[in-house]
Amino acid sequence: MGEANPAYGQPVQPPRDRLADDPVTPDVAYQAIHDELLLDGSSRLNLATFVTTWMEPQARVLMSECADKNMIDKDEYPQTAELERRCVAILADLWHAEDATGCSTTGSSEACMLAGLALKRRWRGTGRPNLVMGANVQVCWDKFCRYWDVEPRLVPMEGSRYHLDAESAVARVDENTIGVVAILGSTFDGSYEPVAEIAGALDSLAARGGPDVPIHVDGASGAMIAPFLDPDLVWDFQLPRVASINTSGHKYGLVYPGVGWVLWRDMAALPRELIFYVNYLGGEMPTFTLNFSRPGAEVAAQYYNFFRLGRSGYRAVQQASRDVATYLAGEVEQFAEFQLITRGDELPVFAFTTTGEVRGWDVFAVSRVLRERGWQVPAYTFPENRQDLAVLRVVCRNGFSRDLADLFLADLKAAVQGLNGVDRHATISGPTGFHH
Repeated sequence: MGEANPAYGQPVQPPRDRLADDPVTPDVAYQAIHDELLLDGSSRLNLATFVTTWMEPQARVLMSECADKNMIDKDEYPQTAELERRCVAILADLWHAEDATGCSTTGSSEACMLAGLALKRRWRGTGRPNLVMGANVQVCWDKFCRYWDVEPRLVPMEGSRYHLDAESAVARVDENTIGVVAILGSTFDGSYEPVAEIAGALDSLAARGGPDVPIHVDGASGAMIAPFLDPDLVWDFQLPRVASINTSGHKYGLVYPGVGWVLWRDMAALPRELIFYVNYLGGEMPTFTLNFSRPGAEVAAQYYNFFRLGRSGYRAVQQASRDVATYLAGEVEQFAEFQLITRGDELPVFAFTTTGEVRGWDVFAVSRVLRERGWQVPAYTFPENRQDLAVLRVVCRNGFSRDLADLFLADLKAAVQGLNGVDRHATISGPTGFHH
């Protein structure tokens, strides 16, 4: 009789709160942790996340080959630094900038922090600085304001306006405003904010003798969609008032987490006092990131995608995601129980809510029932002034095919039929509800 499998042939207990006294074999450690992670579910069925969940095998190999390279050490890894420089140049070209400067970051959150810091250091007011933005901004902007003592001037939603508009933005600007944040792709519903209209309104304000306020475009998702699918949309450095732009390489940049990018129009938009010159391992190098050590793998993967896909490849991938989103949104619209908030025709993302046809259940119940089939679909309420609106949101990404979309649609129909069949005297509501 052969030896028992070493991973299961001995009573190994993974450490919980303290290290074990003795080591185990690599196979045992791998299998134990692998088995625990099965409880996470499938990232490919996660329709909540914007983060890339599928890459080509060659990209994964390339990332594994670069996982041990420290991005900060440009003297030791000059070719990785060159790939970062090329990515910045490619993004500058996509976003219509001639003299842009920028860098990679751990993700869009770090990119936003850097952009916000540049806005604050360029500001020359005397009171408490403030930042104007819609209530739909990602939480990193709230963090920026709290960490660096900036007043967040949040524009609440009103009626069917779910994001920032030009009139609301200008109404909150004063001499202490360091900038206006415009979101190219709201995470709440996938819609674009009207960057050009906001810039035009700020131009008019400055022409009348008012404050001359720059714009930062948070393009965490849309800055990697619009250049390919919406080429006629003016939102980027074509607008002189846009000082900086960030994006997430690990969202619609199609890279595994985590990598972000931030670009400034030119060196004048990036205050020199934010740049540090560090003598590190034999070379002096400029750095203006918050994080120091981080792997070069994601930068190599970003360059792989740029090299591999080109403009037409990115256009095809993003169009496929938008096609799936608009198809699914159209099918969901046919349900008597649902009403669309957005249609997936900007970001490949759409949100929908329940109609008056629904009795005894809500979007939270739908989310819970879909999870029983492995789908993760977030249900949430909108921010201040529209907290009465609770929605479900579906994010369509590369790897979420039309076939998977049809399987999701079938499970959504089954979920609705099951909820409609529940005893009408019972109420199924809330994210933690459960019903047999």
